[in-house]
Amino acid sequence: MQSAISRPILRVTTNPTLLRSLSITPSIMSAGDTGATKSEFMGQKDSFARREAAHEAMYIRQVEMEKLENLKRKVEEQRKHMNELDKHIDEYTRSQGGEQN
Repeated sequence: MQSAISRPILRVTTNPTLLRSLSITPSIMSAGDTGATKSEFMGQKDSFARREAAHEAMYIRQVEMEKLENLKRKVEEQRKHMNELDKHIDEYTRSQGGEQN
């Protein structure tokens, strides 16, 4: 009886393989997941997401159209400049006697 009382009630193990970790592995999420649980109002969220995507697409289209308009304006200015240069070249060659009128 003496030996049962003198034994420690709880034994501490030093073997790391026998110890259990209290941490858990994080849940794996796919791209775009926020980690929130799915609500019963998914229809409302989906319509909001569709509306937001439509507004974003409309904004992108508007910005692209503005860029195209700027490019068209710059091309038109360059054409005018090229036409002026052609006129100057023609006048210069006429004054030098390159063309007989």
